[in-house]
Amino acid sequence: MIPPPPRTLQDVGLPMVMMRDILLKTVFRRNITRVSRLAAAVCLPVPVVQELVDMARGQALMEATGSTGATGSSEMGYQLTDGGRARALDALSQSEYFGAMPVPLDAFRLQVKRQSIRNIRISREQLTSAMGHLILPDDLLDNLGPAVGAGRSILMYGPPGNGKSSISNGIRDAMGDRIYVPRAVEYSGQVITVYDPIVHTAAESDEGEATQLRRKARFDNRYVLCNRPTVITGGELSLSMLDLVYNPTARTYQAPLQMKSSGGIFIVDDLGRQAEPPQALVNRWIVPLEEGRDILALQSGEKFEVPFDTLVIFSTNFHPNEIFDQAALRRIFFKIKIDGPNQENFLKIFALVARKKKLQLDEASLVHLIKNKYPTINNVYANYQPVFLIDQMIAVCDFEGLPYKMTPELVDRAWKNMFVENETIVK
Repeated sequence: MIPPPPRTLQDVGLPMVMMRDILLKTVFRRNITRVSRLAAAVCLPVPVVQELVDMARGQALMEATGSTGATGSSEMGYQLTDGGRARALDALSQSEYFGAMPVPLDAFRLQVKRQSIRNIRISREQLTSAMGHLILPDDLLDNLGPAVGAGRSILMYGPPGNGKSSISNGIRDAMGDRIYVPRAVEYSGQVITVYDPIVHTAAESDEGEATQLRRKARFDNRYVLCNRPTVITGGELSLSMLDLVYNPTARTYQAPLQMKSSGGIFIVDDLGRQAEPPQALVNRWIVPLEEGRDILALQSGEKFEVPFDTLVIFSTNFHPNEIFDQAALRRIFFKIKIDGPNQENFLKIFALVARKKKLQLDEASLVHLIKNKYPTINNVYANYQPVFLIDQMIAVCDFEGLPYKMTPELVDRAWKNMFVENETIVK
């Protein structure tokens, strides 16, 4: 599973000219003079970077400046020649990318296969532990466990406010292990940045240069060891977000969301609220969901394959038959209905929330809520309601200077804010 560090320039797997130009651009942009610092910047072992420096010297693009012993180091110093600066500027005009050497697409494919989401085995205990803060129906884990373990697509549907988003996050927490995410991937001479601090959580904090160098033999530092990623999108999701994003200024690409979520989870929340219809989103993913590969395109129009290795979780308040045809539903491997709690579980949730928020419960007020209020909405309970009602009561107590204690009057005031009565407003 661990990507081994390259031992030679050939092991890096990139064209020699590309590696040399990235090296020159990095020296130019960061004004680096020592090989050890340059190795940390381009994320390659020192001996491999020394090979690159020697090659650049042989082409009269870099030159030695002597030992840097005066600064406490015996390392040889290097700088760009006039020809090297000219070459760096020319290379920057073609692409602004510098720093970490990218990983060849073929190497990325191999690493994705090694750490595939479909290789995970989630036990009932892991899933229960990750969702221990939720009050769930007894049969939900029976359906959810096999779905998560298969690493296939999941559609969760049901009335709003019943924890579909929380369950999705619980699935993410249940995974618990780590994978290696490339900082960037190379295809056909183009650089595609993948590692994104917004999406990826590095398993280790940034360390000092010396510590990084001691770690260099453990794995290929062109990758970042991360928790399995989770991409969460909602109504803002559009089809364009599933394509490569080209930066015309830097002349580099940014990986689409599903590529960034490789080895992890892609949650599409509030399906049906996007500008594009749900059917169009699933149509875009028919091949990826079935075959585990996606097709992306460069600015030139050239198309290429990348791995599609993500657990896609669709969450919607609509009935599946309202937003999908049967062909699309076949592509979604598991369909799980998330209903609201029964009265018993509702009261358990209410008690847990009250204890957490330090609101003292009152039996008469609870009876008033259950016997007088809920019949007005046909006794339809939802997971969001305890939090909403208790927060409303606490807000009133704070304003009135009252202790946090439940009363029938506070229940009535909270209830009015949870539902809006139908009425005609005179304009």
